[in-house]
Amino acid sequence: MVKYLDGNMFLKMLNAGAANLAQNKEDINNLNVFPIPDGDTGDNMLMTAEGGLSVVPENELGKTAAYISDGMLLSARGNSGVILSRIFSGIAKGLRGISDCDLKSFDLAMNNGVKESYGAVSKPVEGTILTVFREGVRFAGERINSGSTFESYFKDLLAEFKRSLDRTPDLLDVLKESGVVDSGGAGLICIFNGMNDALNGAEISHVTSSSASSHKLDVDMFTSDSVLEFGYCTEFLLRLQSSKIDIDSFDFDGFSKHLNEIGDSVVTFADGTIIKVHIHTKTPGEVLDYCQNFGEFLTMKIENMTLQHNETENVKKQTFKKKAIKKPYGIVSVASGKGIKDTFINLGCDFVVEGGQSMNPSTEDFIKAFEKIHADTILVYPNNGNIILGAQQAADLYNEAEIRIIPTKTVGEGYAAISMLDTSLSSTDDIITEQKEIISSVVTGVISKAVRDTEKDGIAVTKDDYIGFVGDKIIVDDGDKQDALMLLAEKLNASRYDIMLVIYGDSVSEDDCREVEKMLRAKYRRTEIVSIFGGQPIYDYILVLE
Repeated sequence: MVKYLDGNMFLKMLNAGAANLAQNKEDINNLNVFPIPDGDTGDNMLMTAEGGLSVVPENELGKTAAYISDGMLLSARGNSGVILSRIFSGIAKGLRGISDCDLKSFDLAMNNGVKESYGAVSKPVEGTILTVFREGVRFAGERINSGSTFESYFKDLLAEFKRSLDRTPDLLDVLKESGVVDSGGAGLICIFNGMNDALNGAEISHVTSSSASSHKLDVDMFTSDSVLEFGYCTEFLLRLQSSKIDIDSFDFDGFSKHLNEIGDSVVTFADGTIIKVHIHTKTPGEVLDYCQNFGEFLTMKIENMTLQHNETENVKKQTFKKKAIKKPYGIVSVASGKGIKDTFINLGCDFVVEGGQSMNPSTEDFIKAFEKIHADTILVYPNNGNIILGAQQAADLYNEAEIRIIPTKTVGEGYAAISMLDTSLSSTDDIITEQKEIISSVVTGVISKAVRDTEKDGIAVTKDDYIGFVGDKIIVDDGDKQDALMLLAEKLNASRYDIMLVIYGDSVSEDDCREVEKMLRAKYRRTEIVSIFGGQPIYDYILVLE
């Protein structure tokens, strides 16, 4: 019977929660309102949770919760992942300064998680993970009495979680129409079921999934003839040592100032006697020697930035100079598929973050992109509705430049907005306003293969047919993908638009590309047709009308 919770138990519970989610993530992914293979909620939530596991174990609950929160905030992916990270961020803030807590204190922290997760979303939608968490916390909290334990609290919590999840289709028509419950809420239940198992004595360990790292290291990118241009991304936790310094009089400002003199992109913060450091430098040994004067290292990671995430493929080369003059504006975009990424670079993007449908980039992926750009203001184009929240979270955490999110929900909107970007306007606000006007005039339709039979938006979808949709509305269904594209263009009144951009996916052959372009040109003679082999997964064709 547990009446007090410490840091070791809390970390053990999250580990078990991640293990349970890992076992059930495909079921969570399949709770997808669209009958196409793009469900990624389970993967997003798992990778977010795993980010909280790479922490230094502490008996003190408040510190452990803070480390878990920091890791999850940086690893957060997709809307459900970001909301999950904010739930645990709120819990951590509610546990700040507490070495171990009783049930009432934990309940207050859980309510703080409700408050912060709702605050993370500009327009909270009921019938989602937000509702499931809020209703479960309220129910379990109301049943606390003098005889309550953590076990009884979690029993009540999970019971209401499940009831709330079952009610989500009554709150969201799109769930009811598709015959599914909310995937984020289902993922949340998986995590808290695992936490409950650990609380009740189960010994559960979790090995970080291979999917947590979406980039393979290509050592051939730095050969024996290469020249180090970008330096090393160096990150570590340093524990101050009383045998080396007077900890009470440690000059943190002076420490940070010196790091800024010997490196770039410096981020430092202190949590008690632990100092977290992130720095870009060509001489990591100099940094480590300096820091070891004050303490000893708890964790350490040093990566050659030429290899890191294959970023040189997407980054315009920049000289590693600390005092380089900043340009007024930089551009970060999100895309998958070599052709689309190359197109965005040619349009003027400084950095293209790998990602899109079914592979949402993390908060940290965005922050690393921001670090590559020497600009006063960085404009970010997420190009997916499930990525906007993660981009905004990265913007909130980054302080080296002003970050402005252009709320593009499709690659088509991003393409149109960036191609017509005018940075000569009088202010950034004016630029944002004009960009939003451009976005509003763009229509993006998509063709993708159906993975199951269903009926949605009045369209009977047959497995292995090709469906055409705009946003969350299915418009066409056809057994042939070319015919589906032609029908989608007709339904969207493509002849009314001046420009038609067709982006071909990785499943489309060169012969198919030529045939489709020939068909479109014959039918839409007055429309300028532009074709790009994007190489994107999942979407056979992306049709952009301007």
